[in-house]
Amino acid sequence: MRNQVVMGVVVLAAIATGGCVSNSQYTEAVGEAEAAKVDLEKARAQKNALEQQVKSLKELNTKLSADAELMSAELQRVRDTREKERGNVSGQVKDYEQKVRELTNANRYLRRENEDYKHRHEVLKSTLARYQKELKERPRSLEPATAPRTPPATPPPAPPASPAVAIPPVPPPVPVAESVNINTASADTLMASLRVTKDVADRMVANRPYRLKGELVARNVIPKETFDLIKDRITVAQ
Repeated sequence: MRNQVVMGVVVLAAIATGGCVSNSQYTEAVGEAEAAKVDLEKARAQKNALEQQVKSLKELNTKLSADAELMSAELQRVRDTREKERGNVSGQVKDYEQKVRELTNANRYLRRENEDYKHRHEVLKSTLARYQKELKERPRSLEPATAPRTPPATPPPAPPASPAVAIPPVPPPVPVAESVNINTASADTLMASLRVTKDVADRMVANRPYRLKGELVARNVIPKETFDLIKDRITVAQ
């Protein structure tokens, strides 16, 4: 294409200098000039197309860069969310483990209490059976002795008086104090009703709620010795 342009320029220069050019040469030169013009237009069109493609590629590159930034931000957000959820799950696991330990301690304490109640029940049954046996035998010992009948002329001597059997007095019923609800009572009420110190009452209030009375010992709120003194006077009824 470059040679054709040069040839056209040479022909035009020859015409301008007044040189003689044949009709065929002129026609050929004009044709080559037209062809060069067409090639130039094609080159311009290709250039415009390439520039448009370059522009489209730049826009696509910009869009891809923006998408990459969005994806990176989304990935970071997912990572942060995962770490946060992992921390929440870890905290929940620790809470559940603490609750399991508390329930295990409470269960262990209840088992000991159950064994104590069984032992007391057996002792009470044995005592009750002994009292029932004594009550059955006591009327026999209290029966009055009957003197044998003798002729009126010679009355028999009076028999010696039987020693009186001492019957132990029945103790009066012990008044049962009203139970104190450790889930609702105030610290002052706990101090007045259970005869505990202010520190113990405050700890009992701070560790609410309680599902079982034994949780007072399982959670180290009060020592077992104190609990044994007040366990019959407290309740956890909701």
